[in-house]
Amino acid sequence: MITVLVADDQAMVRAGFVSLLGAQPDIRIVGQAADGAEAVRSARELRPDVVIMDVRMPELDGIEATRQLLAPDSAHRPKIVVLTTFDVDDYVFSALRHGASGFLLKDSPPEDLVTAVRVVAAGDALLAPSVTRRLIEDVTARRPADRGLATRLRTLTPREVEVLQLIALALSNAEIATRLSVAEETVKSHVGRVFGKLGLRDRAQAVVFAYESGLVTPGTR
Repeated sequence: MITVLVADDQAMVRAGFVSLLGAQPDIRIVGQAADGAEAVRSARELRPDVVIMDVRMPELDGIEATRQLLAPDSAHRPKIVVLTTFDVDDYVFSALRHGASGFLLKDSPPEDLVTAVRVVAAGDALLAPSVTRRLIEDVTARRPADRGLATRLRTLTPREVEVLQLIALALSNAEIATRLSVAEETVKSHVGRVFGKLGLRDRAQAVVFAYESGLVTPGTR
């Protein structure tokens, strides 16, 4: 059973999410929050598997709430799916940098939210190439590469760098294995080492890192 906390300052929207997710046989709603501060308190107390986090909320916005919940010293670090009205949004980019597993537009089909909860609960990042990658490209195109991040790339082997590049292009492990002509288990090992060396939590952070470091640039295919 996947436990979920829903955080949104609009009561009707929050009720809709709770109703939709609570109707699923494998999902249980354990709490609700009307602002970011309440979301942090409730998540720490209830320890849900997944938090549905609205970006713009009073008291504490969803970005700061995400940062606090996913801080390295947090006792419980839930998977977080960020909700936003805009697909190109610096706030969402910041949430991904802090460790959110992905984001959804508020006008997405209802089944997308259900799928998102299941995907992130299983340990995968919610990386829709048509939306998430465009967001990251649009934001990083306006910023110079981070030299500090680029320096950290030197800890990777040439093969690990190649794997990181392909992750940033939103390829799955199976697709990377095909591209590199290696076994999928080999790719999984490379991905694990990349995450470990760079201190990354999941594929969403890996994509952000690849673009911010300049390893991958907007328009790369």
